Amino acid sequence: DAGSFQEAGVIQHAYNLNFPLHLVPANSAQCPAWSAFSVSSPAVVLETVKQAGARAEGPDAMVVRLYEAYGSTVTAWLQTSLPVKEAMLCDLLERPVAQGHLPLGLQGLRLSFTPFCVLSVLLVLSR
Repeated sequence: DAGSFQEAGVIQHAYNLNFPLHLVPANSAQCPAWSAFSVSSPAVVLETVKQAGARAEGPDAMVVRLYEAYGSTVTAWLQTSLPVKEAMLCDLLERPVAQGHLPLGLQGLRLSFTPFCVLSVLLVLSR
């Protein structure tokens, strides 16, 4: 029974193969589950998380880069447990784009993607 590459999870399997998880020994204390970021759609891949460059909003800024991988038009929510005080779309040089301010909602940041679209989001964190 042949299905689509989306149904087969090809992108996730490719990441698992090319970027395997590495186990790190730790003490036996139970640690609560924690995730810095999550994305609501399997069509959207969070590719990069990095400190923003010097021209950005200061030392408390970071950039996340996401792309749409299924060739679809989709709206996804980017959620984070980090203390974000401001979020905006930026270009590849990490400069905020005109009218790129993203409202922070309870569900996170609402991002709209066209097929194979790449979005960069500049996050300014609270101290």
